[in-house]
Amino acid sequence: MTKTKKEKLPADGEEAAADGNERSYQELIANINPIAQPLASKKLSKKLYKCVKKAAKVKNIRRGVKEVQKFINKGEKGIVVLAGDTLPIDVYCHLPVMCEDRNLPYAYIPSKVDLGSSAGSKRPTCVILIKPHPDYKDAYDECVEEVSGLPKPL
Repeated sequence: MTKTKKEKLPADGEEAAADGNERSYQELIANINPIAQPLASKKLSKKLYKCVKKAAKVKNIRRGVKEVQKFINKGEKGIVVLAGDTLPIDVYCHLPVMCEDRNLPYAYIPSKVDLGSSAGSKRPTCVILIKPHPDYKDAYDECVEEVSGLPKPL
């Protein structure tokens, strides 16, 4: 008695996930916090995940609220990527204000699980600071440009 995998049919023209347990962007958006503004689009989220992955390869990221907060206070520059599905929001609701005070670009993405896995960790991560590096300068500059263009919350 062997188990056979059932093929998951794509719904509404969306491509089926390779491993079958990946959720669509719309499903992830349904679980975000009310403070998750500016929220990155599906396209920008993918670019940010790729940039995080490249930065993690050269160990050029800061991961977690405590570490990111410490290095923002020290004046480190980079893009701050926050997960929109983190609860309770009190854990990291002060970070966008700190970023605005120091003119750091920041954006929310829908999933902390995806953010953690793109950083090369099995553990979900609610905030990451991507530091600039010559190895991924093009991807970094493109992300900075797009994240800076997002409308800031009131």
